[in-house]
Parts: sequence; structure tokens; C-alpha cells
Amino acid sequence: MLRLLLHLVPLVLLAGPLCADDSRPNILFIYLDDFGWRDAGFMGSDFYETPHLDRLANAGMVFTDAYAAAANCAPSRACLLSGQYTPRHEIYNVGTGPRGKAAHRRLQHVPGTDTLDPSIRTWAEQLQDAGYRTASIGKWHLSDDPVPYGFDENIGGTHSGSPPRGYYPPHGRAPGLEDAPRDEYLTDRLTDEAITFIQKNQKKPWALYLTHFAVHTPLDAKRELVDKYQNKPPGRLHDHVAMGTMIQAVDDGVGRIVETLRALDLSEQTCIVFSSDNGGYGPATDMHPLKGYKGTYYEGGIRVPLFFTWPGRIPAGVRSTIPVSNVDLYPTLCALGRASLPDGQPLDGVNLLPLLCGETDRLPERALYWHFPAYLQSYRVTDEQRDPLFRARPCSILRQGDWKLHEYFESGDLELYNLREDIGERRNLAESNAAKAAQLHAKLKAWRADIGAPVPSEPNPRFDAEAEARAIAKAEK
Repeated sequence: MLRLLLHLVPLVLLAGPLCADDSRPNILFIYLDDFGWRDAGFMGSDFYETPHLDRLANAGMVFTDAYAAAANCAPSRACLLSGQYTPRHEIYNVGTGPRGKAAHRRLQHVPGTDTLDPSIRTWAEQLQDAGYRTASIGKWHLSDDPVPYGFDENIGGTHSGSPPRGYYPPHGRAPGLEDAPRDEYLTDRLTDEAITFIQKNQKKPWALYLTHFAVHTPLDAKRELVDKYQNKPPGRLHDHVAMGTMIQAVDDGVGRIVETLRALDLSEQTCIVFSSDNGGYGPATDMHPLKGYKGTYYEGGIRVPLFFTWPGRIPAGVRSTIPVSNVDLYPTLCALGRASLPDGQPLDGVNLLPLLCGETDRLPERALYWHFPAYLQSYRVTDEQRDPLFRARPCSILRQGDWKLHEYFESGDLELYNLREDIGERRNLAESNAAKAAQLHAKLKAWRADIGAPVPSEPNPRFDAEAEARAIAKAEK
């Protein structure tokens, strides 16, 4: 499987477009939290079990070079719902306060905001206006309530980024989950709610944003599955028991939803989209050969699984290596639903539907961008980050073609990688290929100027270089 992922698989151009009529499918968008690039069987996991997701992926188009537009939850979700890069909606981190110890931060961070501006129209609002019945079931994280952002129904969505008391009840003030039975597993309940929504709306077009809390911390194992994974031989890539049970709970639920669609004769009328909000949780999983994990801007922190399945419309068994971003999902979902795009609102993504349906085998040449003018503290010391104190310090990132450039604002350091030759980002070519680094750096700076991205430059008066050096030395022992 790893060998398959590392080879570039060309996209097949079909003989003719499959989405040329006015069909409007139901849309089921399954969105996981902290689910790593290799955490599913179809992406190469050798321990976690995802047979239902694997079947769906194999029945559609998988994007091996898909990205979240931010490396942690809230900003990535804001990018997804708005179709915009972080400098436009200004959600840069989880919360707005400084992260990590003040003595270790060289610059004053840019706080941004923690609530998605309600004047930004989401793709849900566009689909709602186009006649879709919409629901958000599960994690929301962008405000107190998703309903004002284009959702007719909300089950479980609040400003909280994780289950308040774990995956077993009580679920705090999560709307619609107040009556949870004592032994009910949260992932199972959200699946139940998704099935109920589909059954209630089977006679009209619907768009369901099933945004599981899984597999975000706390790593709260599904009790009935613990013995199975404790007795299962570990894989070379994965072996975390609690994570294995949490992933299977998601996958079992996907199987139940797919069976519901079949029983209601909705399978061919439904497009299923599957992805994750950022890279996997480092202490519990592994994205090898990618470097990094959730919170870092190396590939392991931002590259995510993504597939689209729509029987008879999207060809089966296709793997595309074209780089795409979660900001592309806004125009794509609107195109699926024949919904208009919002007037006067900038969108940073492109419509993937012509690619999905075989009308083209490429996208317009472009770069993908990330901007993080803040800090995110480390949760363990590994060689998968730039230093042991922070997963990410203030930075901007660009990927164009095979090339990826990092710029770090504290020091002005540049890192340049050729992902075709070095997917693990181990060999920094910024000095040996200074011309390419300069070219991409100029492009990155021009993008920041054009989008109005704030670059932190004010020194942090509480920074202590000696304290930082001592902390790094201690952590690296």
C-alpha cells in the first residue's frame, strides 16, 4: 500500500463528462477530527480497520495530495465553511490567546478571532437557498450554534472543540444529546441522528454535514471493542488500541448509513464526501512517510485523506495526485447542488467537479497557501517538528507543483522541499537551490500582500533567550 501511495498515479480522463445534466444529488459530507492521512485502510493503515470507508473510496475518486488549509481544528473548519484562507476569516488558532510559555515566544502573536463572521456566507447557506434541507450533526467549533450559518438542524454542535466529558454521557449542553442513555457511545449516537435525518428527508434534496468528534481527544475507547484491539497483533505503522476502537466506531457507522441509503433507494442519488480537518494526533498515530502531525505545517500536519463517491457519475477506482485543498470544497459542493456562489465574497478554492466527472484531467496551474501568525505549543518531543517547544511558530507555507516552501517569521528561515523526491521533507534545499527558493518566496510574499495577511513583527517583551535555550536543551536530553 505504501508503495502505491508513493507512486504518482495519473488521473484517468474518461471518454465523456458524466455530470453534464442537471442532476442534483443528496450530499453526505463525513468529516472527521484529527484523522491522519494514513489512518484508513485505503490510505495504508495496517492496524486500524475501515472496510466500509475502503469500499466507498474504491468506488470513487481518492485524492492522495489533499490538504486542510490549516493544521488544527478551528482554522481548518473556518477555511472549509468559508472557502477562504485564514487571513480572510482571521481564525488562526483554537482560541485567540497566546499559546506556549511567554519566555519562549520571540514575537507577539496575531490573535485573530475565534468566531466565524456571520456575514461570511457558507456553502451550507448557498445549498439551503438552492432548496436543500441541511443539517450539522456533531462538532461545530466556529460559534455557539451552526444554525445561523445555513443549517436547518443542529445536533451536538457548539463552540466546544471536543466532547466535554468524553465519548460516554453526559454530553454537557450539546443540543439534541441531552437524553443520551448511560452506555451510549457518542460516535454511535451521531450516526443514529444522521440516519434519522436521512429517513425524514428522503423525498427532498438534503445536505448532511456529519462532523464527528472522533477521533479527537480524549482517546476514549469504545468499550465493546477494546479486547479485540488488545488481542490484535500490532502493525508496523499503527498499534494504538483506543484509537483503533474509535476509528472502527466511525467506520461501523458509515456502514449503517450506506445500508440506509441502499434501503431507501438513495445510493445513486447521493454523493458522499469524506475527509479530515487536519493531520493525526501525534502521540497516538503515525503518518509515515510524512513528517509531522496535527499542529505542524509539515505534510503530516496538513495532508489529509479525501474521497468523493457518486455511483454512475464519479468513476470508480481512481487516485488523483493533483494537489487540492479544503477551500476547494465550497465551490465543489455548490456545483454539485447547482447552487450559486455568493456575490462579492472572495473564494480561494476551485470547483473540482469537472475533474471528478471526467470533463478534464487537470486543474488550472496554481499554488496552495497556508498562513499561521501564531504559536502552538508542543505536546511531546520528536524529530517531527522544528524544535521541542512548539509544533508551529509563526509561518507561511506555499506548495506549487512538487515544490513546497516554508517561511518562519521569527528568524526569516526558509525551508524548501521537493515533495516528489522527498515526501518526508528531510532535505532542505533552500541553500542548494536558492533560485527556486527566491522565486517561491517572492510569490508567497506577493500572496500575503494581496490577501492582507498579517505578519507578526513586534518583539515579545517577555521573551527570554536564555530561558528558551535551557528549555530546548532540557527537552532534547
